Amino acid sequence: MAAATRVPVHIVTGFLGSGKTTLIHSLVEQKPVDEKWAILVNEFGQIGIDQAMFDQHDDVVVKGLPGGCLCCQLAFVLQAALVNLLARNKPDRVIIEPSGLGHPAGLLDLLRGEAFQDVVAVQDIIATLDPRRLDEARVRQHDTFQDQLAMADAIAITMGDQASAEQHERAQQYIAELWPPRKWVHRTEHSTLPLSLLLHSGHPSASHASIQTAIPDAHRHLAIAPSLEGSFFDAPPQLNQPQQKTASSLGYTSTGLRWHPAERFDLDHLAAYLTKLPATARVKGVFHTTHGWKRLNRANGALSVESSAWRQDSRLEVITPENDADSHTQLLAALRTPSALTSH
Repeated sequence: MAAATRVPVHIVTGFLGSGKTTLIHSLVEQKPVDEKWAILVNEFGQIGIDQAMFDQHDDVVVKGLPGGCLCCQLAFVLQAALVNLLARNKPDRVIIEPSGLGHPAGLLDLLRGEAFQDVVAVQDIIATLDPRRLDEARVRQHDTFQDQLAMADAIAITMGDQASAEQHERAQQYIAELWPPRKWVHRTEHSTLPLSLLLHSGHPSASHASIQTAIPDAHRHLAIAPSLEGSFFDAPPQLNQPQQKTASSLGYTSTGLRWHPAERFDLDHLAAYLTKLPATARVKGVFHTTHGWKRLNRANGALSVESSAWRQDSRLEVITPENDADSHTQLLAALRTPSALTSH
């Protein structure tokens, strides 16, 4: 297949809570009317939240791949999903959002492999960076955090309005010390990335990608037998019997909950309740509330609430460092109580 006919594939990587999904939302809002996009979203948790964070569009196909890391557990599933999307939907452009704990190495190996080398054209790898995370030694020293930035061709500085001038200065200094230099560094305004930076991107720099192309040992041991189970559109749980899934790896614990769509939550009580979770908790959810369907998103202690279209069911995912996992167990246990925070 000629290079000109290959489908551009963009990878938007970044650590937990760094604003990847919000950034992609901003790109979707700027999408050329004559293009059809496909978005593949990988999640660390087992429940599957991120696909529900996107509203449906006729010209934007969103596929969620929950329950692992694209570079290890989900490589086979990603290949099957991408082949299916390209054949069935024939998108003009594909955006892949790996998990916040996902390493880009295995993903790049797959996209550059024999199965896709004549079908897709991998574009510049974009990493998101929340300047405030550099204040957290646990994050700053995490190998995946470092590798995501080291392998990136370009960096989008996110959460700019929530970071101090000193934090921005430190982020700029951190990026300046990366070698070789990034192609561009953009400080987003209101979490918006200009579409031109995406459309005019080129191929990834070999000097960046070669910094770490092998799957790190911490990810390699997670590899499991390939499976296509765990579709996003699972049968909903029974009324008053929420489903829970918990998993731990890479130093973090994910707890996911699903409720029957007929169960409605008191929005004010729910928002107040979720703010009680530890400051280190990454929280994402879609809920059927007394004010309609809502998306709730909390990173670095700040909770945002947005309206959402109808969803299959109410879902919540909470990701915390493993040493903080016990501190939210009691709070999540209350959410499993049939009457907790619901309106009857």
